[in-house]
This record gives sequence, structure tokens and C-alpha cells, in this order.
Amino acid sequence: MLLKKLIKQCQKNNIEAQKELYNLYAQKFFGIVLKYSSNYPEAQDNLQDAFIKIFEKIDQYKYQGSFEGWMKRILINTALQKYKKQKVYELIHTNIPDEPENVVIDQDLSLDELLNCIQNLPTRYRMVFNLYILDGYSHQEVADKLDISLGTSKSNLSRARQILRKEVELLQNINSDKHA
Repeated sequence: MLLKKLIKQCQKNNIEAQKELYNLYAQKFFGIVLKYSSNYPEAQDNLQDAFIKIFEKIDQYKYQGSFEGWMKRILINTALQKYKKQKVYELIHTNIPDEPENVVIDQDLSLDELLNCIQNLPTRYRMVFNLYILDGYSHQEVADKLDISLGTSKSNLSRARQILRKEVELLQNINSDKHA
């Protein structure tokens, strides 16, 4: 009930309500937008841009489905728009089969280390990896969101996994040397 009232106040451009909504979700959404950004300052910019769009489009929310999910779509799309304009994707038109690739992660590898590896992926690979693996989009949905071919989505995911596998193995070796 309280959220519905807050949304209605935001629809009336109530600055205090907008501030409250921002404070309610900013920290949680920062983690999401960071996945699609190269660094913290860029993530902060993307978060701000997304909230501006949320407030501009809040009249379009029809109280059907999750409000948080509605905002998350705007958040991800806002971050992706920057990269679509930069044309950072490698266009590949080969058929790459869907092969599940499992990376065995040592228990000594911290979540921060793993997230840092993902953050350091080249942009085109990080975007596809995040959308497909972390956010559960299909390759077709990833291709549509990023304006790339289905083959490019699959290829970029495969390359991201290869890079991550090497980075994880390197970190696991470093960690095992520390404990030896």
C-alpha cells in the first residue's frame, strides 16, 4: 500500500516522493547497473540516468506486474543504450551451438573476485554474459536488446566464458599459492 502511494506521488512530480523512491531502490539497483558499466563512476551515471527515465515514464506504469521489475527493465535498457550507440559488438555470423560450459569455482574464490573478473571483461562480452547468464535472457532476447545477430550473442558468450575460465583459474592458482 505504501509503495502504491509513493508511486502516485512520484506521478505528480513530488520531489520528496521521488527522493524517497530513489533512496529505497538506489543501493539495490546500483549492483545491477554496475554489471553493465565499466567502472563505479560510469555506474553512478547510468543509475542517475535510469532514475531520470523512471521518473519521466512513471505515468506509464499501470500497476500490473512488479513495479521493481518495471524499473529494472528501464535500468538495464538505459545502461545498454550507451553501448548500442558505441557499436562495441563484434559482428559474427557463424552458427555456434548452445553448449553449457561449466566453470568449477574454488570455494576460496570470493564473490568480489568473481564479480571483478566479470567487470573486467571486454564490454561486448560483459553485456552478453550479464544478460544471458546473470539476468536469464535468451540469446534471441540478448540479440534483440543489443541489436546484434543471434550468432554474435552466442559467440560473445562463448568468448566471455573462455576469458572468465582463464581468469578464475589464475585466481584459484594465486589463492592456492597463498594458502600453501
